[in-house]
Amino acid sequence: MIIPIVAYGHDILRQSCAEVPPDLPGIDTFIENMWQTMYVASGCGLAAPQVDKPWRLFIVDSAQTYSKMDQRDRKRYFDTHGGIQETFINARITSRSATTWVEEEGCLSIPSIEGAVERSWSVTVEYLDRNFTPREQTFSGTTARMIQHEYDHTEGILYLDYLKPLKRTLLKSKLQKIRDGKVTVKYPMKF
Repeated sequence: MIIPIVAYGHDILRQSCAEVPPDLPGIDTFIENMWQTMYVASGCGLAAPQVDKPWRLFIVDSAQTYSKMDQRDRKRYFDTHGGIQETFINARITSRSATTWVEEEGCLSIPSIEGAVERSWSVTVEYLDRNFTPREQTFSGTTARMIQHEYDHTEGILYLDYLKPLKRTLLKSKLQKIRDGKVTVKYPMKF
């Protein structure tokens, strides 16, 4: 089932989310619906608050991004592996590299807008996978960027918060149009 994506301006996008209990009714179906929703929206990541649930849960597919890149870009944006398709439940970033990089980011909840965001090149994450199996892993490059972006959603942080003040000022009218539902997207949204 495709779930409408919550648009910029909704309070849930600014909430710090609650942990997901392993016995939460319907969690498997919800996770599957998140994957379907993300792919219909042509996204590479999606967090539960973006589909109106205040849970510490997000998904990332950097493997599809990797597969679309040429060899030169793969070496630039990825480490030795070719990306991931992973579910992160109750994730905590336990360390971030001092090395950072700036890259354009966008968000399914904030369509038609991008901005340059500085992120750590690598992060170590403790999380539960889709089967609620505990994991700890270090990710780098584009995968780490996607994880940080989605993790921020579970903390009530948007990538807009990292933009320079002038850039945020210049985006005010576009952001108001999103709040008002005056944008065209090819996926269901909740305004």
